[in-house]
Amino acid sequence: MLQDTGKDKWFNSINNALLLLVTVMVLYPLVYILAASVSDPVKVGLGEVWLWPKGFTLEGYERIFEFKPIWTGYRNTIFYALLGTAINLIITLAAAYALSRRDLIGRSGIMLLFLVTMFFSGGLIPTFLVVKQLGLVNTIWAMVLPNAAAMWNIIICRTFFQTSIPVELQESAQIDGCTNTRLFVSVVLPLSKPIIAVMALFYGVSHWNAFFNALIYLSDRNLYPLQLILREILIMNQVTDMLQMSTDEMESMVKRMYMAEIMKYGLVIVSSLPVLAAYPFLQKYFMKGVLIGAIKG
Repeated sequence: MLQDTGKDKWFNSINNALLLLVTVMVLYPLVYILAASVSDPVKVGLGEVWLWPKGFTLEGYERIFEFKPIWTGYRNTIFYALLGTAINLIITLAAAYALSRRDLIGRSGIMLLFLVTMFFSGGLIPTFLVVKQLGLVNTIWAMVLPNAAAMWNIIICRTFFQTSIPVELQESAQIDGCTNTRLFVSVVLPLSKPIIAVMALFYGVSHWNAFFNALIYLSDRNLYPLQLILREILIMNQVTDMLQMSTDEMESMVKRMYMAEIMKYGLVIVSSLPVLAAYPFLQKYFMKGVLIGAIKG
């Protein structure tokens, strides 16, 4: 058996120490947010909560569940994430498969045009004017169509198709009379579960966290996603007129501000739960799909 030398032991020790430090840096904010969300708002506001909850209370979560706009935002975000991810997958997978085919005429030119979009964009104002002229402003389509596909994800999927789907398999299917559409649906997609899971996770998380498009294109509060509702709560009471307030009014305002603080932490937990719950089911495909789609080719 090979024995570790002194240098190897030092390397492993330093490597383990660095990994432990990174783990602590990643986990501590999550632990702190969870602890603060169930702690006494006064203790949180005074900075007494560091790791463990102090003055355990669920009042923050009770206030969150009583706030109706949050549930409306939750419903809208789930709808945007499902619809947007479905559109993203259809466009991304179809474009990637077409670009992976050697018999596509003008494939290099098309790929070059696609790559230009990774380095240059129209900018916010021209994009807004296009969305407005298409009649998408203040509609659900403004949340899912402007970012219907990401070129980097198309490249990853194209690489996966080129390296993981044998050309001989495609040729044999075509010899048997299989059309391009049926080949894509019946042969390529069933063999592409890893990359589909990766793209679904990428796009789903992106839609779940999206708020900028809603901020720009939506004015109807009934269409607001959860993240925009969360943003409004996070900036709530940032500017408050404290002049000409009585002592009782001042104390009441301070209590409301403390309660708003723990509501913010609770909202972070509530808004993150669906993504955290979905990731373990996709982890197996996620690791395989990223490695195959990114390293090869």
